[in-house]
Amino acid sequence: MVFPILPVYGKNAVNVIKTKSFLTVTDQALLNSSVLGKDEIKKFVEELASSISLISVLIDNSNIFDDEDIVELLNNGVATLFLNDQSYADHLSHDVGVPTERLTVLEGSVYKNKFVVVADFAASDLAPADQITIDQLSQSLLSKIKTDRQDKLFTTLVVDTYERCLGLVYSSAESVKLAIEKKAGVYFSRSRNEIWEKGLTSGDTQELKSIQLDCDGDALKFVVEPSGKTSNFCHLNTESCFGQFNHGLVGLERLLKDRLANAPQKSYTRRLFSDPDLLTAKIKEEAEELTEADSKSELAWEAADLFYFALAKLVANGVSLSDVETNLNKKHLKITRRKGDAKPKFLQMQKAPEPQNAQAEEPTSETVVLDVVASSNQSGVEKALSRPIQKTSEIMHLVNPIVERVRNEGDKALIEFTAKFDGVQLTSPVLEAPFPEEYFEGLTDEMKEALDLSIENVRKFHAAQLQTEVLQVETQPGVVCSRFPRPIEKVGLYIPGGTAVLPSTALMLGVPAQVAECKEIVFASPPRKSDGRVSPEVIYVAAKVGASKIVLAGGAQAVAAMAYGTESIPKVDKILGPGNQFVTAAKMYVQNDTQALCSIDMPAGPSEVLVICDEDADVDFVASDLLSQAEHGIDSQVILLGVNLSDKKIQQVQDAVHEQAVKLPRVDIVRKCIAHSAIITCGSYEEAFDISNQYAPEHLILQITNAQDYVKLVDHAGSIFVGAYTPESCGDYSSGTNHTLPTYGYARQYSGVNTSTFQKFITSQNVSPEGLKNIGKAVMCVAKVEGLDAHRNAVKIRMSKLGLLPENFQ
Repeated sequence: MVFPILPVYGKNAVNVIKTKSFLTVTDQALLNSSVLGKDEIKKFVEELASSISLISVLIDNSNIFDDEDIVELLNNGVATLFLNDQSYADHLSHDVGVPTERLTVLEGSVYKNKFVVVADFAASDLAPADQITIDQLSQSLLSKIKTDRQDKLFTTLVVDTYERCLGLVYSSAESVKLAIEKKAGVYFSRSRNEIWEKGLTSGDTQELKSIQLDCDGDALKFVVEPSGKTSNFCHLNTESCFGQFNHGLVGLERLLKDRLANAPQKSYTRRLFSDPDLLTAKIKEEAEELTEADSKSELAWEAADLFYFALAKLVANGVSLSDVETNLNKKHLKITRRKGDAKPKFLQMQKAPEPQNAQAEEPTSETVVLDVVASSNQSGVEKALSRPIQKTSEIMHLVNPIVERVRNEGDKALIEFTAKFDGVQLTSPVLEAPFPEEYFEGLTDEMKEALDLSIENVRKFHAAQLQTEVLQVETQPGVVCSRFPRPIEKVGLYIPGGTAVLPSTALMLGVPAQVAECKEIVFASPPRKSDGRVSPEVIYVAAKVGASKIVLAGGAQAVAAMAYGTESIPKVDKILGPGNQFVTAAKMYVQNDTQALCSIDMPAGPSEVLVICDEDADVDFVASDLLSQAEHGIDSQVILLGVNLSDKKIQQVQDAVHEQAVKLPRVDIVRKCIAHSAIITCGSYEEAFDISNQYAPEHLILQITNAQDYVKLVDHAGSIFVGAYTPESCGDYSSGTNHTLPTYGYARQYSGVNTSTFQKFITSQNVSPEGLKNIGKAVMCVAKVEGLDAHRNAVKIRMSKLGLLPENFQ
């Protein structure tokens, strides 16, 4: 049931609303076409459609509008037509094509409405809007509502403008009148036995948007718009009496509004709001990725990304979700539709049939080219060095349920997630050592030799790092302090897999763990969809480093299984290894959960490389190094700092990048990576290294004359590749250094994985009576200042028994 009174608007309809704003609580309006023309009706709809849901037009004369006018009104937000003549209704339905439910025809003395709401409007319910008073509105509502409560209160459901339930309250006759008068959330408190207005003390007020009766007339629905610092409804400081709402579009809108007001000046979000070109580019990028997505999970993921950036544009321009929903409603009301063809520039051109035996053409002839920015262009450099956005916090709501299910249900949940995400149905989520011979099938002798060489080189370098000695220092006579290493007992090593084969990651993590003498090494890698197995190369490395088992799972579920343990998987003390954003989010989750008691190696981000070159560099080498990282993924980034490069040299680099890129199988990925990568021209080597240290790259490649001499200028980098003949690929596989490195600028705070990553260090101290004499008074003095008497007393008792304190010492 709707509001019992239907306001009828005539002359100056918009002004009537402005002077009597309480009329909008009815959420309905009937426009008298005998007084208002077509354009005036359209203006009313345009200005008030966001405030009034049901806008209808009263037509008591079939000659007022022609058929085209009728269609135009219904296509522009008019919900229904109130008609006195059934024959006119038949004409509009049969000859014009107006849906019958959009025609509210007078039957006797009642208009039968069937669109939006099912309700009968008696002729007596129609009242001139300019004559309606607050008392009249209140009385009409109270005359229709029923209650069987002894206290005569009315059950009242409170929802926000998105129809999300805030809570259940009660109203009295007086509170209803005050709510209409103030257009505010005014209710009756049973506990205090008095009227209360929401937010008068807390500041979390409500604007009353509309009041509705339910179908039986025994409950009210208040539609309100919360405001205030938190907009909480519940006394427990939650958005609703049923807890917080899910972080959907409404929550995202609120978050973006907050960031628009409070985001730091140099943050990525601030750039989005202040750089319309960047925001537009991100929307187009995410729309394209959505069109290219195939699986259900990919479609959902890419759609969420697109919604984020689209909503950012709305917020930046003062457009709300309510405005969007108003337009969606207007589109829903249309009774004629556009043809629906896409614009020609978005239509895929039909390919001409290829001649027989024709060679395959390149997917596109578009040149692969990097932006060029001069170092003197400060804003340009800042933009070039801005990394692609990471949305770990925004996917936590997807990761959290996965982690919690694995923690609570163990193997059962892990097997179900492997079937869901990897398409593999397992009976056990674990492969135990010694690994069956059939799992090594397909491993060639050449590959064994390559892996053996790589393992040995990594072992040599990491064994040289191993700290076994005890550090011992006598800080004062009789005070001996020491520090000694111990291996982390159980480690979980995440090896990305599925469609990829990454034995290099297995050995980069497994060898240092073995060198550090960790007591248990657990691998985790998603199984192949083809046969449900992990690649034989990874199995081979697992056997070589002494892994006890391999968890046949990937993603957040694998991280959770190792962090908390399951029936068949031991709980580990530390998790290491790269992965996608779900893996990263899960690692961050377990690191911060005291129930897990599990640390991680480092924060992770997309792969990146920064190359410094000069005029003498080989452009083919430079291009190959840039592309070796660009092929990792569309969110990877490659930066070239050119020292005193001529225009000719820059063009040679661009040409080499394009020529090599178009021959790569992953050229489409390369193109998207290059789109947010750049060449920055520098005037000196010192300037180039200043910019590099500011960026703190994961991989730093020096293709400059006397490269080794410049290593001393590097303060922040994951790993350095010195000289023209040291491609980053060598460090990825076989040189001996570790390729698990800090990305996204974390090289300023973190080291890459090394032997000490798998160790912890314990300190000890041994204090003799002489030592206590030397430091005891200092200990007691500081403890006294800090107010920790028990600390002070622990020294005082000992020194007293040793006779080291004067009599009456306090």
